Amino acid sequence: MAQFKKDIQYYKFCTYGFLKNLRFFDAFFILFLVGKGLPYSQIGVLYAVREITINIFELPSGIIADTFGRKTSLIASFIAYILSFIVFYFSVKFNMFLLAFVLFGAADAFRTGTHKGMILDYLKQNEWEKQKIKYYGYTRSWSQTGSAISSLIAGIIVFFSANYNSVFLYSIIPYLFNLLLIMSYPQNLNKSKEQKSNTSREGILATIKSFFKTVRQPGLIKIINTSAAHSAYLKAVKDYIQPVMVNVSLLIPVLIYTDTDKKNGLMIGLFYFIIYLLSSRASQLSSFFTIRHRKSIANITLFAGFISGILAGILYFKELWIPALIMFTGIFIAENIRKPALTGFVADNTPGEILTSVISAQSLLKTILTSLLAITFGMVAQHFSIGIALVVVSAILAISALLINSPKR
Repeated sequence: MAQFKKDIQYYKFCTYGFLKNLRFFDAFFILFLVGKGLPYSQIGVLYAVREITINIFELPSGIIADTFGRKTSLIASFIAYILSFIVFYFSVKFNMFLLAFVLFGAADAFRTGTHKGMILDYLKQNEWEKQKIKYYGYTRSWSQTGSAISSLIAGIIVFFSANYNSVFLYSIIPYLFNLLLIMSYPQNLNKSKEQKSNTSREGILATIKSFFKTVRQPGLIKIINTSAAHSAYLKAVKDYIQPVMVNVSLLIPVLIYTDTDKKNGLMIGLFYFIIYLLSSRASQLSSFFTIRHRKSIANITLFAGFISGILAGILYFKELWIPALIMFTGIFIAENIRKPALTGFVADNTPGEILTSVISAQSLLKTILTSLLAITFGMVAQHFSIGIALVVVSAILAISALLINSPKR
């Protein structure tokens, strides 16, 4: 089995992930929206709108990337991201936030699956395919490291600026650098060998036909379903960790004479920094766990994430903030162990020329689930509490997974 090399393109892939996750607003997104006077029900609607936008563009973006080029798709994505950051910065009304979320959703649709397709195609070109889980795990770990650094910098920005708006403007800087980085990718990563003559109408139809033939495979459908379920779950609930962090921050006897918002900003940045460092290490260890538990890794991590969510919700309801934060962190760790493994499993069952389209189909399912979960979570949180919403959503998903995975009689 050929061992992959950490060549210049490997470091470009890592840098891409690092810069992509320098989204300084992430650590304060819910707090930012609540601070703008939006109730949880409206926040849930905005999250759902983002996911619906992704739904609309997801499959077309994958087919466009596979047909016309992945670099082109990523460049369009990052331009849309930058525009969304600008709109977020100036948003004061619900309608403006709707526009920002639509732009963000379109950007996500053109990005998700595209870069993974490039990585996996690069491994194929170099005959390193058997190393894909380890390779992707290590490049993904740099994304999590980027999130860790981003959170720390964001905390410092909020500490000195005492507001959440400015983090959107600062987020434009790494995204501009990433735009230039993508443009420097070699042209042979724009398309796989199978895609070179695929820009005609017949080529597009062939891509679509091959895609639908592939996604009908029962084994691939199961992988896509289990991967999408947990990713959607984390995406729908992850920002609600921020109120937990605020309460933990208030318990810590440091900076007691500092403005509360400034202290919370700095402490939240520190908490996220620790969480994403743990997530980065989990991603690196994905291949280690997969080798030892290949047949059960998907289910083990799936239920570990849901059970962590149920416990986090109960502890939140009981106002046991520190244990709730620890359990919430378990959801992040479970996702980062399973993501590289399941991406590798999808690649094992998919032809290279439609890989981006299949990963986009997986993302499409994830966004459908995320929109449903976001609305459900927001409504329950609005009428009861975040803790109860977390228990309800986590329990529904855990029970559904048990029913789907139970042996047929």
